[in-house]
Amino acid sequence: MSFEIKGKIKVLFDRQDFPSGFFKRDFVITTNDQYPQDIKFGALKERVEQLDGLTVDDEVTVKFDVKGREYNGNYYVDLNAWRIERGASNQSTSQAGQSSQTSQASAPNVSSTPLPEVAAVELSSSADSDDDLPF
Repeated sequence: MSFEIKGKIKVLFDRQDFPSGFFKRDFVITTNDQYPQDIKFGALKERVEQLDGLTVDDEVTVKFDVKGREYNGNYYVDLNAWRIERGASNQSTSQAGQSSQTSQASAPNVSSTPLPEVAAVELSSSADSDDDLPF
């Protein structure tokens, strides 16, 4: 099962190398939700390279899997990042903001336009009707 989440990098931990040849690097992102959360992910083996060039406060999209395991009666959950993509840069975000402002400026101001009068319509009771249609 795969998941995706967006946020800002809060912490980049150092790479950990193990005697078996296995290596990993953990990192924490802060979500962009109404109530931001700090979530720790792990990048394993060749996925560590995706973190190269990223710094704290970079916007990223993380695609990850949830892995669970049991060890000595305790249960653990790992969030394994398998794709880390740099988010939109500040420049493209400001351009998007400018284009939305431009489209709003070209739209007519509907609040100053008077609304047409609507004629009152009298509804008749369906009980007076001989047909059995519900409408």
